[in-house]
Amino acid sequence: MEKAPQKAAFSAFLDRFPQVELPVTLGEDTHHTFSRNNKPLPAQLIEQYILPAEEEEADDLTEFVACFRLETLPAYSALVYWRAGLYSYQYILMTFDKKGDLIDRRVIAGSYYDEANLTQSVATLTEDRKIFVVSGQSDPAGDHFDPATSTTHQFQLGEDGRIGEAV
Repeated sequence: MEKAPQKAAFSAFLDRFPQVELPVTLGEDTHHTFSRNNKPLPAQLIEQYILPAEEEEADDLTEFVACFRLETLPAYSALVYWRAGLYSYQYILMTFDKKGDLIDRRVIAGSYYDEANLTQSVATLTEDRKIFVVSGQSDPAGDHFDPATSTTHQFQLGEDGRIGEAV
């Protein structure tokens, strides 16, 4: 009888995400810094902690890069990873309770192409745990940005680890 693989400790997952001081801005090419400086995420950690929360199925070409985690909080841990798929690159903020159970997840920045437009978003996480997101669209070549398509959103990391609209 084949043994089931042993579950990886949540602390092993968190250790792949170095702590950063806020504020942090996530832009189009920020992931290059993280992929150069951070250790790759082992498949077991991706399968155990990231894939169960993913909204889109990952294929063999999907890449995950550990970016950073926020300073340790009493109620939860918050971290950001980068997900690269076909025509879609996303920075995703996840929160976990101290046992490693998912509390919340939200795409906060990235870019995607929908055959008509290229949509890009940049996020800034501030010291008071607010997340400011600015998005805009351009033509597929990225040559003509339309300022009328710009939108802004503001989120807040709550005391309970939920990511909600900022008030």
